[in-house]
Amino acid sequence: MPLDLAARLAEGVLLFDGAMGTCLYERGVHLGRCFDAMNVEDPDLVRGIHRDYAAAGAQVLTTNTFGANAFKLGQHHLADRLEEINRRGAELARESAGAALLVAGSVGPLGVRIEPWGPTARAEARAAFARQAAALAGGGADLFILETFSDPSELMEAVRGAREAAPELPVIAQMTLGEDGSTFFGAPIEEVLPVVAQAGPDALGLNCTVGPELMLEALERVAKVVTLPLSIQPNAGFPKQMGERYFYLSSPDYFARYGKRFVEAGARIVGGCCGTTPEHVRALARALRAVKPTGRPAPLAAAPAGTAAAREPVPMAERSGLAARIAAGRFCASVELVPPRGWGLEKMLAQSRELAAAGFDAINIPDGPRATARLSPLATAVRVQETGIEALLHYVCRDRNLLGMQADLLGAYALGLRNLLLITGDPPVRGDYPEATPVFDVDSVGLTNLVTRLNHGLDVGGRRIGEPTGFLVGVGANPTAVSFDLEVERFYWKVDAGAEFAITQPVFDVAALDRFLAAVAEWRIPVLAGIWPLQSLRNAEFLDNEVPGVSIPAPLMARMRAAAGDPEAERAEGLAIALEMARAVLPRVAGLQVGAPFNRGEAAMKLLAALAPDIGAREAAPAPGRAAMDAAPAAGAPGGKEAL
Repeated sequence: MPLDLAARLAEGVLLFDGAMGTCLYERGVHLGRCFDAMNVEDPDLVRGIHRDYAAAGAQVLTTNTFGANAFKLGQHHLADRLEEINRRGAELARESAGAALLVAGSVGPLGVRIEPWGPTARAEARAAFARQAAALAGGGADLFILETFSDPSELMEAVRGAREAAPELPVIAQMTLGEDGSTFFGAPIEEVLPVVAQAGPDALGLNCTVGPELMLEALERVAKVVTLPLSIQPNAGFPKQMGERYFYLSSPDYFARYGKRFVEAGARIVGGCCGTTPEHVRALARALRAVKPTGRPAPLAAAPAGTAAAREPVPMAERSGLAARIAAGRFCASVELVPPRGWGLEKMLAQSRELAAAGFDAINIPDGPRATARLSPLATAVRVQETGIEALLHYVCRDRNLLGMQADLLGAYALGLRNLLLITGDPPVRGDYPEATPVFDVDSVGLTNLVTRLNHGLDVGGRRIGEPTGFLVGVGANPTAVSFDLEVERFYWKVDAGAEFAITQPVFDVAALDRFLAAVAEWRIPVLAGIWPLQSLRNAEFLDNEVPGVSIPAPLMARMRAAAGDPEAERAEGLAIALEMARAVLPRVAGLQVGAPFNRGEAAMKLLAALAPDIGAREAAPAPGRAAMDAAPAAGAPGGKEAL
């Protein structure tokens, strides 16, 4: 008969066990091994831990399946054994629980970012959770405990997945929090859990990361806004690392004293997380015998219906001069200058003044291209704008986590920067310091979602930031990508996330650009085509072979070889090719992004001057209709990702 969780909690506090991972580690399982695989590789070890918790007084035994989803098991090449590992995990707990105790199927985060912060669709995440939950139910779980989630959106999909797999089983949904009482995204936990409640769990709660004292403070706040039964499973304090071993310092007696306080604050489900052992649970069981739950005070206010309401964004034409040109359909020309390796900017600022006088609308400033170590592009952009020309700041995901990126972007806006090109970034292994550690907390799609939220007056946690930012949101595009379908699909995701214009990699193949524009016609945004004046045969060979996203057709390479040996002839041929590309793409795109080889603007200025008659004719002509802009009928929107 399915468990009636509400009826069971009406009888008294439900005591969960403690940390499975801590016990496995203490009994010799190395941190590098897949703990979940112990269900099939060493079932006696897992069964013994369950029996120890049962003997200590736990009323619920939690399965050893926290990381047994397809994504995490895949890292250990065990995804094909998902059903076996989860089913066996539930069976082992059931063998130790007998008829007297309950078995909770443990489900943890997938270990990947889901939309809007990552490429994994909500539906895909939900299906992964449902698959794991179905296997746990098949092994005999009485309920599900969804543990240690930092992303409320992912936790909501976990609840929905569990409901789809086994609608008769109760679901306890728990989030983790930082020392400041906020989620990973910086939102106060008391604002987040009421939102998670909308997914329909039977109980809500907190677990992991912090010890009893900080967890109690968070519980007291949550109890004022949540009407569902509350669960709490703190760590045994903060771990101390000695060599390769970790030690949690909270004693069983200290932990047990807080168990009483948890119940007095409104918790009806109590247990332990990292660092807690059967001794902690034994002490907790003794302490709870003398505690009777009392009625909780009514919530201070109704649970919020969701995150804060978004503000209307600043009209695009009012955000910057570049934004106004793009919004009006006028030709735009930007030029790329790379920040120096040192701190001196005099030469670059002088170049910026010359390029502004030559008619360029913006200076495009890359962020560590090819993972090179250079002066901060943000600082460079601020200084460049002092010369009288707008900066178009590249911003990459490689070097900062999500909260660091939000802080940077708010700072950039406060300093007067308005134009962004959002890209994932090259991994450090390609650059000056291959041993450097990348972050890649999100990719360019997630970063676009972040900036779009800021433009609507919301932070990553869905809280209001006051006045919204007014960034012009640009993204990259690669018409010659090796995986063309994936590039088109990702372009769709970027537009869906809020991208307002795009810049391509240098175009040396007009047919490839036409193919790309046709493929994205249905969700087309203004596109600036990259144009690169080749400087020499060596420069062409380098771009063609070593720069990701650049491909130079054989006929153009042959022309550069024919000019090889005469530097002036090579530069002239490179400029001629760039002019041909620019004139060919001019009717197809909103503008040009011109490279400045070796950070010298002469070739870019010559190209723009030579294009002046073509640009003038383009500006004088009526704006091209959609049929003229798009080279082929629209393709359907890619599948596999829900609307953001």
